[in-house]
Amino acid sequence: MHQISISDIQRNLHKLNDFDIIEVIDKKRNKIKGYFIESKYASFVEEISQKVESPKKDNTSLRGILHDYADVDKMEEEEKAWKRDILKKYTTDD
Repeated sequence: MHQISISDIQRNLHKLNDFDIIEVIDKKRNKIKGYFIESKYASFVEEISQKVESPKKDNTSLRGILHDYADVDKMEEEEKAWKRDILKKYTTDD
C-alpha cells in the first residue's frame, strides 16, 4: 500500500490519481490518519461500514438481557438469601 503525508497531499494533490488506496500518515507524529479510497469502491466500503455499525445499534444492556429471563419469585428469595446465609454461618446448634 502506498503511503503519503498530509503535507504531500496539500502540495501534490494529483498524486492521489495514481492509486486505488492510499494510506495517509502524519509524519511528525508517525501516525496513520486515514485512507483515501477511489470512488469506485465507495459502495463496497459503505456496505462494510453498515455491517460494522449494525451491532453497535443494538443497545441492549446486560441488565436488559438478564431481566428477560428473570423469575420474580426467585429474585425475592435471593434478596433474603444473604440473611439466611449469615444466620446459618453464625448460629450453632449446640
